[in-house]
Amino acid sequence: MTYILYIASYVSFFIVLLFSFTINYLHYMHMFQLNSYSAEEQLHWIKNNFKNIIGRHIFPALAAIYGLISCYGLYDKCWEKYATNDIFSSLSDVALGNFEKINGAFYSYMTTNLLVCCGLLIIGLLFCKRKQPAKKKLVFTPRVIRMCATSIVFYGAVCALSMIFLFENGLNVFVLCLWQIFSLFMPMIANVINKPIEKAVNDHYINDAKRIINELPNLITIGITGSYGKTSTKFYLNKLLSAKYNVLMTPESYNTTMGVVKTVRGSLNATYDYFICEMGAKGVGEIKEICDIVHPKHSMITSIGEQHLETFKSVENIIRTKFEISDCITDGTVFLNYDNELIRNRKTDKNVVSYGFSSDYDYYADNVSVSVKGTSFTVHHGEESADFSTKLIGTHNVQNILGAIAVSNTMGVSFSELKIPVRRLEAVPHRMEIVDKGASVIIDDAFNSNPSGAKAALDALGLMEGYKILVSPGMVELGEKEYELNKAFGRQAAEVCDFVIAVGEKQAEPIVDGLREAGYPDDKTFVAKNLKEALSKCDMLKTGGAKKIILLENDLPDNY
Repeated sequence: MTYILYIASYVSFFIVLLFSFTINYLHYMHMFQLNSYSAEEQLHWIKNNFKNIIGRHIFPALAAIYGLISCYGLYDKCWEKYATNDIFSSLSDVALGNFEKINGAFYSYMTTNLLVCCGLLIIGLLFCKRKQPAKKKLVFTPRVIRMCATSIVFYGAVCALSMIFLFENGLNVFVLCLWQIFSLFMPMIANVINKPIEKAVNDHYINDAKRIINELPNLITIGITGSYGKTSTKFYLNKLLSAKYNVLMTPESYNTTMGVVKTVRGSLNATYDYFICEMGAKGVGEIKEICDIVHPKHSMITSIGEQHLETFKSVENIIRTKFEISDCITDGTVFLNYDNELIRNRKTDKNVVSYGFSSDYDYYADNVSVSVKGTSFTVHHGEESADFSTKLIGTHNVQNILGAIAVSNTMGVSFSELKIPVRRLEAVPHRMEIVDKGASVIIDDAFNSNPSGAKAALDALGLMEGYKILVSPGMVELGEKEYELNKAFGRQAAEVCDFVIAVGEKQAEPIVDGLREAGYPDDKTFVAKNLKEALSKCDMLKTGGAKKIILLENDLPDNY
């Protein structure tokens, strides 16, 4: 009976251990995916979330310590009558049921230890429960599946070796509990192990994408990049160019090398006249890598700013990387947003078409009028000018539309042909998207996370009539300047907003400091734990009959 309880406790221990490891492993794999499979970004995330990680592993650590301490008395208490250095003989005797050779106390002792460790692991699982659903769930891409397979093999080998070589003295319990903690690093280890495989797979897909591009000599590719505004501009350009041509664009925010490759291999064919390719980067050389695949005829830089400073390290690196899209152009045109000082001051020998709000530029806009119903403006190019209107709000949207108009018009679409497409433009989801709920209007700018875009959103909010409410967790990935820039954001909000809700106790600190520095009243400020609590607070606010205008500025991903 003692032996049966011992076996049952071992099975239970393994089941709980496997479940605990899997729950934690998938969580860390999810974060690794959100961190673009970058070990550097993952380690930075671990550093910033160390407190929560300790909470996940404190009880497995206690189980490991308990297992280590308990194994020291194992020989004296349990193996007095059966001391041998031949572990295989010991295991075979257990397997064959030769229990008379073994001190029965061993089973009782190990059963107790296993049940204690099992209980500690179960308590630890309670700390793994996510407080709210993931905004973007883990996607089991082929790459993730390969990493999971590698991890299973690796973990299985550790379990097998610990059972073979450490079973006799009970150290296997210690090692297995310790390995549960090691799930924190397993995705990164699997990624390193799989690196040759991933490179071979990626090279195959990249070469196939290059083949497809090379087989389409009449295709004109337009590359778009920028610290912000590139996705919105891509969507607008797609709509405007489509007034005359057959156009394919990279969908959603597919702007990495493999995202572009996937689009080319899955959608691009000879029926398209233009391919609009959004190019993103978090490090020097990444845009050049995409350009070497799609070979853009024309390119566009929408903006350059202090974004992804944690990976770029400096603004100069950001400038150099963004202009990789210009360096690859030979006989085409580079469209540059000259309202951006960092772009305007960068020297280039390419054929440049500038756009912005100054009459000194090739394409410029003026007479901008913004209301809750939309925006109207006039575009000028040389001796030609035309009035446009759009349902979108904000001068930064006018700037993005102007860039799309400049490209489309240069490609042969007249101003008159562009008026209706501009009027029909819809907001890109979560980028200054207007949601009218009757008693309130929500300006959903949840995707935005950069200083310039955040200020533009506040400027648009300031132009509207109503009780203005800001809901924001601030901005991230700004490196050492993160506190300073979020504090400045708080000062800007103080000039516009009737009420400010900062989301997240840690993220709220610089915003609140900026508000107080600007003399903003504390009773008009609220710190919410999460977005749900923030929106609930919005509902409870009394506005004296004025319509609530709620700006949702940025919504942090699950890895923040």
